[in-house]
Amino acid sequence: MIYLLGGSGYVGQAYQALLTRKGIPFKNLRRADLDYTDTATLAAALKTDRPAFLINAAGYTGKPNVDACELAKAECLFGNAVLPGRIADACEAAGVPWGHVSSGCIYTGKRPDGTGFTEADVPNFTFRTDNCSFYSGTKALGEETLAGRPNLYLWRLRIPFDHRENPRNYLTKLMRYQRLLEAENSVSQLDEFVAATFACWEKHIPHGTYNVTNPGHVHTREVVDLILESGVCVKDYQFFTDEADFMAKAAKTPRSNCVMDSSKLAAAGIHLTPVREAIRSALANWKKA
Repeated sequence: MIYLLGGSGYVGQAYQALLTRKGIPFKNLRRADLDYTDTATLAAALKTDRPAFLINAAGYTGKPNVDACELAKAECLFGNAVLPGRIADACEAAGVPWGHVSSGCIYTGKRPDGTGFTEADVPNFTFRTDNCSFYSGTKALGEETLAGRPNLYLWRLRIPFDHRENPRNYLTKLMRYQRLLEAENSVSQLDEFVAATFACWEKHIPHGTYNVTNPGHVHTREVVDLILESGVCVKDYQFFTDEADFMAKAAKTPRSNCVMDSSKLAAAGIHLTPVREAIRSALANWKKA
């Protein structure tokens, strides 16, 4: 049996669907039923139920986007930096291995040689570098909280998307926003992300941190061209002049735009679809809400 935290969110629902398809029993823990934010309460439940694995998809992202985190700093700090540490303490006390959904938004840009950031690269979009959104800062602190913890997979998600219209879906956002920022990013197809992360435990690959992104990266204009090519949403897409224009007219906080390297995961035998192919597939199978 698997424990799932944060099962009602965009990522959590994808985990529920995966486990249901696989016929694997799981318990979707809701805070209303069990306060898993309390270490002792969670540890006691783990010792009673003895799940084989715990997945933490809980966290604070802000709605409709990370700008909201600037107005809810206490909740954001707790959900992204404090809570992971409490879950780690509970899992260690109960002897339960687990996986934590982190984020690639703790990076900006790419490496000096033009390649993507690897798991060995120190995050450069954090409170310590004084250039980040509050959300990214708290996600980086969460990783620091978990550094050196045993029996843990730390999975970095990056701009999730799939074939279903949803306010959290990157493709939906591009279709709905009035004006877009041209940027270069790695992204994660959501269903592939949850399958790949769960495969880490199923295949018993070494514990540690993994960038779970589709191989390659894309520019915003490339994705818009794929949307137009698919016919899913035909309109006149407008772009900001540059990032300064975007910050002046539309955003309250800086955004992470970065390229990541997922070769560590591939070397462990877990592969995701190349990014452009994954986006084309999502658009070809598009389902409106």
